[in-house]
Amino acid sequence: MKKNIPDFTAVVLAGDREPQNPVAQAAGVPCKVLASVGGKPMLLRVVNALESSAFISSITVCGPDRSTFKQSGVLQGLVASNRITWLEADKTPSTSAWRAMESIPKEMPVLLTTGDHALLTSEITDFFCGKSVEKDCDVTVALSLLETVTGAFPHTHRTAYRFKEGAYCSCNLFSFLTPEARNAALFWRKVEAKRKNPLKVINSFGWIPAIKYLAGQLTLSACMKRVSRCMGCRAGAVIMPFPEAAVDVDTPEDLAMVNEIINT
Repeated sequence: MKKNIPDFTAVVLAGDREPQNPVAQAAGVPCKVLASVGGKPMLLRVVNALESSAFISSITVCGPDRSTFKQSGVLQGLVASNRITWLEADKTPSTSAWRAMESIPKEMPVLLTTGDHALLTSEITDFFCGKSVEKDCDVTVALSLLETVTGAFPHTHRTAYRFKEGAYCSCNLFSFLTPEARNAALFWRKVEAKRKNPLKVINSFGWIPAIKYLAGQLTLSACMKRVSRCMGCRAGAVIMPFPEAAVDVDTPEDLAMVNEIINT
């Protein structure tokens, strides 16, 4: 039963960032999220995980493009069976997210994730959503300690944000809990192109945080306070105990790794 558990709409970003995605090319599919993981398109794995969550009441998939959608029996089947709502991807992930959230009532919490989150589970989803609603925040982001991720997957290469108390990896899970949270999607546009360079991301919030970050003196808490001021809403972090939460599929090597994990 879902007693006292809020309903979230999940938004899944499922478009490729580039015309010739290397993962899609390696897998022989028109879009990365249709690459097979454990015998299923990884987008289907994400949808299955979200459907099994106690918090998720509906799912909107944003992407891939319309021509790919028309070629994909998987995507058309998900729409025909009312398991998802499909929207064509916009020019960038941030504008895609904004467009998707504009179609959702502002009072409804939104969980944002990506179609290449191949190891996502309902347990990970429930943990993140549950911890998010406990916080006095408008927006939350899921992070895993780098040592948690590399301890489980020593050969993986993840972008890490190195704060005073430790290094953290993004988990491609974000919650937008209040109407004010939608401001965060607008701010995201400003930092989107810098996402793979932690220093440039930090520098987007001011030169003093950037200097502290370089000196190893910026705490995660101080960073969240600065983010909150820049976005005009309250931001917080949820530390995830699941190493799988920080693994997405950016390269053919990642695809091989997640298949090995699933098949082990």
